[in-house]
Amino acid sequence: MQAKTIDEVIQELESMIDWARSHNSRLGYFAALYRKVTVKVKEGIADGLFDDGERMERLDVVFANRYLAAFEQFQNNAAPTRSWQVAFDAATSWWPIVLQHLLLGMNAHINLDLGIAAARTSPGGAVHDLKNDFNRINEILASLVDEVERELSQVWPILGLLDRIAGRTDEALINFSMEKARDHAWSVTEHLALLEAPEQMPKIDELDREMAALGRRVRYPRLVIGGVTKTIRLGERGTIPQIIDILK
Repeated sequence: MQAKTIDEVIQELESMIDWARSHNSRLGYFAALYRKVTVKVKEGIADGLFDDGERMERLDVVFANRYLAAFEQFQNNAAPTRSWQVAFDAATSWWPIVLQHLLLGMNAHINLDLGIAAARTSPGGAVHDLKNDFNRINEILASLVDEVERELSQVWPILGLLDRIAGRTDEALINFSMEKARDHAWSVTEHLALLEAPEQMPKIDELDREMAALGRRVRYPRLVIGGVTKTIRLGERGTIPQIIDILK
């Protein structure tokens, strides 16, 4: 399942989505969202958004291959990283809401995988040249916030009403959260880029443990928030394939 180009990444994601639809699997939720983001990155490369489009494609491929490899390991009953294990295990449970599935995928992929992929794309001192393009990914994610909210409101209709009441407040919070995740990933990138591969491994293992713990807090929120998510879950509409199609 290892891709060599961004087009191959999109093809692999489409295969994952097709598999999830046919197997009625919630694993397709994050795959559908990730495909959308990857298409936007491809368009950004074509439009000259990045300082170095070729480098950005390399980063996109290295980044995506970590997700593809984790998915394949999980499917083959092998152990992916702890962070991905938490996200994938949640897909077998009825209770997590769609947003929790998406956040669990983002936690594993942004908080763990992105810094590793960026450090391996631009090791050593070259990492500093990557920062502007790294930050531009934030712009792409922020541009998708409204679209994803509209999609989620089809699954949980009251979300649309809350969005109209809240105005831009919720978008600002979401964007801030993504920026925090990206800032964390960049900090990881700078640290790992200056280390040789054997030296990176204990740092990656420690980070994986931390992000798995964060994922478990997302998966099992405390009493009040847990009650809210259960209320939302009871109101969510649509079959798993229908929700995948909405997110795609």
